[in-house]
Amino acid sequence: MGDLILVTGASGFVGKWCVVKLLEKGYRVRGTIRSEAKAKQVHDTVASVVGDAAANLQLVRADILDDTGWAAAMKDVSAVMHVATVIRGDEPKDPNVVIKPAIEGTERVLRFAHQGGVRRVILTSSIATVGYGHGQTSGRKVYDETYFTNLENMRWPWAYCIGKTRAERAAWDYAKANGMELTTIHPGAIIGPALDDDASISVGMVSGLLDNSTPALPSNGFSIIDVRDVADMHVAALEHPESIGQRYLATAEYMPFPKVAEVVQELYPDRKIVQRTVPDWIIRLVAMFGGPARQIINDIGNEKIFDGSKGERLIGHPYISARDSIRDTAESVIRLGLKFSIS
Repeated sequence: MGDLILVTGASGFVGKWCVVKLLEKGYRVRGTIRSEAKAKQVHDTVASVVGDAAANLQLVRADILDDTGWAAAMKDVSAVMHVATVIRGDEPKDPNVVIKPAIEGTERVLRFAHQGGVRRVILTSSIATVGYGHGQTSGRKVYDETYFTNLENMRWPWAYCIGKTRAERAAWDYAKANGMELTTIHPGAIIGPALDDDASISVGMVSGLLDNSTPALPSNGFSIIDVRDVADMHVAALEHPESIGQRYLATAEYMPFPKVAEVVQELYPDRKIVQRTVPDWIIRLVAMFGGPARQIINDIGNEKIFDGSKGERLIGHPYISARDSIRDTAESVIRLGLKFSIS
């Protein structure tokens, strides 16, 4: 019988894939969900992929904003994958709806892990904690794991970036102070096949093109990563002791949004995929008033390239290409009837 691994946010896009990958490798998994009403759907979805191995999945209710249930969730656990977070497609009027779960939730999970005698934690972070606040306003710049976002030097901070950056800083401080073995994983824009209708907002890059709910395209690019590679990296970090104390970028390929649209058009030539772009000056103007533009304004007019080679070495196989990931995302969007416009 394999070790018992706790996965927070097991109903989410990345969380479900982490659960699947762990079960496929013979681990037992305890997954946290915010509502018991989701338990059957999550279990059925996972079982549709792993079959009888789903018998090794236990789902428990625990909210990252509440202490209830966390002590029990940590019982007999060998390691924690803290995946749960709040992601929104817009910039909230109250940034704390995103910042508070990131910081408080991470602190809570680490605290209860420590109290429960669990030393090993793999934390899902983001490229948002890496490539911002370094003065890049134009041109191409390559970032690796040695960079840490400087919130004090950002003209346009956004809630997700603030929350994730402060949460990661706090996690490293807590781990050092309490002798915990921490690894952080930093995905770019996560796409790939959705297993059910609880998928990432990043899937909206593809679904919004397929259903024409994205009226026009920003010029900026994304560091794309497939959700299956993200999950593989979490498992690889768990299984490789040399990952302890390390940060890993999960970033396969930089692709401008108009190029994503071109790929979708090539894959679905019978569909009319929008190719119209929004001038950068309009994005900059709109970003002054908040909204979705605030989340991409720091990427307008420049190319942030995130070097994911260290993460690729960790997982031990090449990343899934952006084109293949876009294709598999589109197929799942159509099959499941998903609608996640990013406009």
